[in-house]
Amino acid sequence: MKFEYCPKCGRKLEEKYSWDEGGVPYCPADDIMYFDTPKPCIVVAVVKEDKILLLRQSYIFKNSKVLISGYVSNGESVEETVIREVKEETGITVKEPKYLGSEFLASKELIMLTFMAEYVDGEITKSDEVEWVDWSNLEDALCEMCEDEIGKRVVRKVLKELRYEGDKAYRCDNGTCELKF
Repeated sequence: MKFEYCPKCGRKLEEKYSWDEGGVPYCPADDIMYFDTPKPCIVVAVVKEDKILLLRQSYIFKNSKVLISGYVSNGESVEETVIREVKEETGITVKEPKYLGSEFLASKELIMLTFMAEYVDGEITKSDEVEWVDWSNLEDALCEMCEDEIGKRVVRKVLKELRYEGDKAYRCDNGTCELKF
């Protein structure tokens, strides 16, 4: 979020120099600097043996499957968000979320904290915000996620974490995929 007006008094903010941060929106009446604040969210690849949990939400991508994602709530750690979002969207329980890195989605000012998590138990119960959810072969995930570039980067990190040594999972990267979605 980029601040233009002071959230306390409503005055139009001025730019003030802040050492290594450069020009920052500033309210002289309240003597407060307002730094840009991207919205934090999580993206998680849930893994069960050689399967990955994928879902479809056409309001995100029309012709692509995606990973589970959600916004971090106030008072919640990002690891708690991972566990909560997986449970809310799919009904299953995961453990040991492992941080894989971050991505920035400029179009929505989102900082996306990426994770992988291991399936613990539970049967899939689709939430109302999800059109479809099921386990997919990990080797097919990159092909099934054709529109989701950030999700595909997460899957590539998962493959690396799992020490995947085959070529099949990368066939859509090199143009040899025949999988139809």
